[in-house]
Amino acid sequence: MSFRRLSLLSCCLGLSLVACARTPLPSAPPTSPTTDRVDAASAVAAALGGYHWRLEAARDARGQPIAALLVRPDAPLQLDFADGRIAVSNACNRISGPVRSAGDRLRVGPLFSTKMACADPAVMALDAAITRRLEGAPSFAVQESMPPRLVWTADNGDVLTFVGEPTPETRYGGPGELVFLEVDGPTVLCRASLSPALVPCLRVREVHYDAAGLRTGAPGAWKTMPPAIQGYTHEPGFRNVLRVRRYDIPNPPADASSIAWVLDQVIESAAIDR
Repeated sequence: MSFRRLSLLSCCLGLSLVACARTPLPSAPPTSPTTDRVDAASAVAAALGGYHWRLEAARDARGQPIAALLVRPDAPLQLDFADGRIAVSNACNRISGPVRSAGDRLRVGPLFSTKMACADPAVMALDAAITRRLEGAPSFAVQESMPPRLVWTADNGDVLTFVGEPTPETRYGGPGELVFLEVDGPTVLCRASLSPALVPCLRVREVHYDAAGLRTGAPGAWKTMPPAIQGYTHEPGFRNVLRVRRYDIPNPPADASSIAWVLDQVIESAAIDR
């Protein structure tokens, strides 16, 4: 058996949507450097942290499209905000750094990225292209629409428009419960709803870890569940341990589950000997 270890962020939302050109962030009088940082992080989180923001359009100061930022239409650039930080995904590398409020603007950066190389030169160039349009003192507005849109104006006048997708915390109204699930390699047939049809389902059991990250106690019994863990695609032939968040869904439809599962991280992945 061979193992490969693989290595999200979330924040509760108190979102106030506006349709004006700029959105000033609320700020409290600073009482100390520590409380000032906490207040700034809370303000950014309240305005932006309840959504994943995916790039929809990008135009320069003259109104021309910025093609260099739109080279991955199947996986557009995404911004996430939590704990006083901004994170960028779907570039070549993961990019992140501090963000804080400054009146009607933000202070972003410095931003740092991982150092992975990408085969496609256009994707490789995304890191620098998005970083220089995020760092500095951009202004922003959250447009009142369904879904909401974030309009980001960079220091050089470029305007980026992002579409918001609610985070699980926003969608389900809370942080959820952190659970570790071991997913067996083979799937089994089960009934996923009121329909009599059988579908391939996952075999899962709950496992436990201590504070040091070591397995502890006996695993739970194997159970079947529909392949409905958001963010996870099962690959037959591999047994995985997942860190997931479990959300209770109030008043679900009669033919739907009362629980939502959202992938947080793949902890272990093991090829099963055949």
